[in-house]
Amino acid sequence: SKSMQTVNAMRLFLLVALLCGTVFPFRTPSCQSFVLASSSGNAGGGSALSTSTTSTSLHSSTSPISPNPLLSKIKLSKTIEVFSTVKEMEASGLKVTSLCVGEPDFPPPKAVLDATIAAVNNKDTRYTAVTGTKDLREAVADDLRSRKGLDYDATEVLCSNGAKQSVYQGVLAFCGEGDEVIIPAPYWPSYPEMVALTGAKPVIVPTTIEDGFLLEPEKLEEYITERTKLMIFCNPSNPTGAVHSAERQADIASVLRRHPQVVVLSDEIYERLVYNPSNPHVSFASMEGMYDRTLTVNGFSKAYAMTGMRLGYMAAPAPLLKPCVTIQSQLTSCAGSLSQAAGVAAIRDVEEAEMEANVVNMRGKRDYVISRLEKIEGLKFFVPDGAFYVLPDFSGWLGGDDTEFCLQLLKEKKLALVPGSSFGADGTVRISYATSMEELKVAMDKLEEFCEEKRER
Repeated sequence: SKSMQTVNAMRLFLLVALLCGTVFPFRTPSCQSFVLASSSGNAGGGSALSTSTTSTSLHSSTSPISPNPLLSKIKLSKTIEVFSTVKEMEASGLKVTSLCVGEPDFPPPKAVLDATIAAVNNKDTRYTAVTGTKDLREAVADDLRSRKGLDYDATEVLCSNGAKQSVYQGVLAFCGEGDEVIIPAPYWPSYPEMVALTGAKPVIVPTTIEDGFLLEPEKLEEYITERTKLMIFCNPSNPTGAVHSAERQADIASVLRRHPQVVVLSDEIYERLVYNPSNPHVSFASMEGMYDRTLTVNGFSKAYAMTGMRLGYMAAPAPLLKPCVTIQSQLTSCAGSLSQAAGVAAIRDVEEAEMEANVVNMRGKRDYVISRLEKIEGLKFFVPDGAFYVLPDFSGWLGGDDTEFCLQLLKEKKLALVPGSSFGADGTVRISYATSMEELKVAMDKLEEFCEEKRER
């Protein structure tokens, strides 16, 4: 119907605003004024938001202008208060130590930078096919085949402006009003908001720190209904760093085989950053019966430090990929041509030894953070096998209020961390160790001092 077309068009418009990170008006359910949220649009952390809030008189009882009611379902993250304070402190000349950023601290490989410069010099600045250049799609298909054992044709690869776009297009392609989407918690904060933008309902499945924040197959079975259309599966996980083993994934797949209507969106953006040789990353699409119903999402931001180049991809059988291609064709068309040239070089030209050196570097930082957390009496935490985050449980401090914990830590010690409630994990705090060792040492000194001062005796 015409009205439904209008609703769908507005949803697509909202996605453009979400992806571009533009200043955009949000209205919360409990407030009739607008809040302007200026987001970096960071695809990984959901936490590198340089955000300021301000009220505007645009919406009033006499104004004929109002936003889409769909936005009333979208929550503003609790991290906004933390990051607003960070910016105010920095503007006043104070130095803030931050372990918030969800991007690597190492530069892109030289081969990637050289390919970008060459593309500029060759004037490779024209539109490409909506799905991406043939060279990039073939490189992605070859990489998935050789490293993950997944056999996709180049025509079954869709290159987008970051993995974030790929994720949202997957949600929008298969979910709508009345549908339910399974999201294991802790989760990347954008997942439930993306689901809400489609009109579907996020269904949060809890995990526990005692089980390493892994999704339990029995728990998954409890939450699936006839309305479940999609499961979002982030492995390795942001914010926990948990890596689901092949055996655990096989058990999850056995549950899903009893529910053939459920599509799986497997977000594997951190799969190159795994630290335990006995628990390597395995793609979910390789599980029995899952290939034909899995959208495999990955990108170049985390492994190759190409965060600002905005390049990601989805690989899936043609019947699953086609609706996502249709959506992208009406949103952004192709990904940037220069970024695509860089992506080809990342896959074809970067030596495996260079990739492994980054893993060794990150593992060393993880081990250092863990060694410092072990010194904080009464703290519970799980040692992650992947990504570059740790999610300790600080519920024994400040009454378990993780937002207050982060705010006081910021104001008193000038250390910025992200409250775990933003990730669906109340009482926890996310620490990113994707920074220099010098910065980590300063940060962990501050955290240890604060915990001792605020300890509930």
